[in-house]
Amino acid sequence: MSTPNLSALGRVLVTDDDADIRRVLRSTLVTLGFDAAEASNGEQALKEIDAHPFDVVLLDVNMPGMGGIEACRQIRKKAPRLQILMLTVRDREEDKIKALDAGADDYITKPFSMPELAARIRSAVRRTSTPPVDTNAPIVIGDIELDPERRIVRKAGTDMRLTNKEFDLLHYLMSHSGVPLAHAKLLRAVWGAEYGQELEYLRVFMHQLRKKLEDDPSAPAYLLTEPHFGYRFREPADDNSVSNP
Repeated sequence: MSTPNLSALGRVLVTDDDADIRRVLRSTLVTLGFDAAEASNGEQALKEIDAHPFDVVLLDVNMPGMGGIEACRQIRKKAPRLQILMLTVRDREEDKIKALDAGADDYITKPFSMPELAARIRSAVRRTSTPPVDTNAPIVIGDIELDPERRIVRKAGTDMRLTNKEFDLLHYLMSHSGVPLAHAKLLRAVWGAEYGQELEYLRVFMHQLRKKLEDDPSAPAYLLTEPHFGYRFREPADDNSVSNP
């Protein structure tokens, strides 16, 4: 591990079992202004994170030994605020959901362009370094309670397990309850300016939130769809809101 470059755009740990991919990613990221290090597998990534501070971890899903999904779970336990970006050749929704459930903040499907990857990393670094600007006052709507300061969500008094990004998305929606929010606005507010066109990405997260929070995800009472526009969290006094997903 080299001495950290304090003037870098951010510190990135590139984790992939393919040495050629690691070298290309690391050299390109350094050229773009990042401070980058390498790990060849999940076990080594955990050791690097124990020994050095990072802003972002790039984590390949398919690796021998500890796979990327399990490595993601272990990293999330060690570093709750660390941004984890999963790299995968898979494009199935269930694989994306597994990554997000394991605690990933983002994913990108191979092959990808370096400008796109760099933009995702810059956005992740900003999320790491920028404190939340929303109020920390708890929000209660219906039987859903969200405590921003403690990052706790309860449904009918029961704690719900949400990933970091699921929590951030729910917090933004509940903070603007009753207001129709465009897809692009939600994406940019929660993930960053580079995400305005990632409609399918947003749908995956909304699908997961509905599974966890709605009594009937196919007829949501809280996380409402605004057709051809975006989403809306029901207003506090609206006890009968129902929308098609």
